[in-house]
Amino acid sequence: MSAPKFWKIVPTLLVAGVVGMAYAKLPPLSDEAKAKAKEAAAKKGEAAKKASAALEKAMDRVAERYKREKGIKTVAAAPAPAAKKK
Repeated sequence: MSAPKFWKIVPTLLVAGVVGMAYAKLPPLSDEAKAKAKEAAAKKGEAAKKASAALEKAMDRVAERYKREKGIKTVAAAPAPAAKKK
């Protein structure tokens, strides 16, 4: 059984359309849009810092709880002796 010619051409046209859209250029951003994007990036960076700090705090709590439950004694790290000057 052979498909009608129309159904053989449809996938080719779809691929051509997708390739055409992929190569289309968007207009450059306006100064206002650039400022909004920069502000959004700054907010995203601050949120990432807060999330990172919260994650570190949570990991420290888990480590301390693990040490407390296992009875592991922690020793405070002694400061390294200063190098002697000649």
